Order: sequence, then structure tokens, then C-alpha cells
Amino acid sequence: MTRKGNSATQRLKQDYIRIIKDPVPYVTAHPLPSNLLEWHYVVKGPEGTSYEGGLYHGKLVFPGEFPFKPPSIYMITPNGRFKCNTRLCLSISDFHPDTWNPAWSVSTILTGLLSFMVEKNPTLGSIETSVYEKKQLAWQSLEFNIKNQTFCELFPDIVQEIKEKLKQRQAADLQTHNRLTSDSDGFLLQGYFPFQGILGSALANVIVIIGFAAFAYTVKYVLTSLTK
Repeated sequence: MTRKGNSATQRLKQDYIRIIKDPVPYVTAHPLPSNLLEWHYVVKGPEGTSYEGGLYHGKLVFPGEFPFKPPSIYMITPNGRFKCNTRLCLSISDFHPDTWNPAWSVSTILTGLLSFMVEKNPTLGSIETSVYEKKQLAWQSLEFNIKNQTFCELFPDIVQEIKEKLKQRQAADLQTHNRLTSDSDGFLLQGYFPFQGILGSALANVIVIIGFAAFAYTVKYVLTSLTK
């Protein structure tokens, strides 16, 4: 490993220790066990935003010259704010080495990313979507993430939380389905028997009386015909 590469890994190890001791709000991050220069993060959509309930997986790719050069930043989970698997143009990314500050840590980068995500300022790699679309993507993000092998390997605790939430969703969907089915059956029965209570009983008695009268008239007509 070169001297610069060794410097980068030493700095990233220190940053990782800081993140473990003092986590970034709404963000979890871990480096790849096989490559300390590639980190993966998960942003939890903050409450009160269009991303609430969503989990957004992305990665940071650090150069061997870190911390003197900034990392590349990518978003992997569809989110409605950034393009997926595309280098993002942010003041804390490798698009702007002129504004980069070597004193900035991984925590600083992730905090800046989250701040920019909840804003609406356009940049290279950003996209425009409606609030509804963002909320739909937030809802879909859970199932999307657990299909990613790297995500599952690096964030097993989050994967377990996702599975529990998906089970709750399935249970809620089943309950809603059963309720709608029950309501539908009741409506159909009500369609066949629209009159209930006292009115229904009275109507039933009238129908019975009419039936007997019709039967008696038929018998009388037959007997009259036979005597002619």
C-alpha cells in the first residue's frame, strides 16, 4: 500500500471509530470489510419530510489521497431526489475539489448529504419529482433494499427491522382485505333481502297470503272446469 493509501485508511479508521461512538442522526454507515475506501450508508427519511418511512442506501468511494481529496457520492435506492448509481455533484463530493476541506470527516459528508437531500436545490445528478412520487418511493424502498446483497451483509439489524415492517404491512393488508370482503358480502345479502325488521316480516306475511289465495283460486278453477 502506498503512503497516501495508508494515510487514507488510517484516517478512515479514525472516522469510523468516531461514527460508532457518535452516530450521525438519521444515517448509518459502514465500510466494506474488504475495502476501507468504499463505504455504504443508509439514510432514514426524517419525520415530516417526503422521505419519511423510507430507507435510502448509497455509497461513498474515497480516493487514496483522502482526506486531501473528496469522495464520490452515490445513491443506490430510488428516492425521487437523486439519480441512482450516478456520481452526485455536491460541495462535499469529488465534483468540487476546490471547495473541499481536509478537516471534514465522513460524519461531515453524511450530514451534508442528508441536508442537501431534504432541500430542493437542483444540481448535477438531482431529479425533480412530486411529493406523491417521493412518498411512493419511500414506501417501496424497504423491499428494494433487501434485494441488495451488500445492503443485507452490511446492515443485518436494519434488514431485520425491514422484515418486521413488511410482515406488519402484510398483516394489515390481509385485515383490510377481509374487512372489504365482509362488507361486500353484507352488501350482497342486503341486495337480495333489502327489507328487514318489522317491515320485512309484514311483507313476508303478505306474500304468503297472496300465495295461498292464488292456490285456492287455481283449485277452484280446476274443480269448476271438471263439473262442466
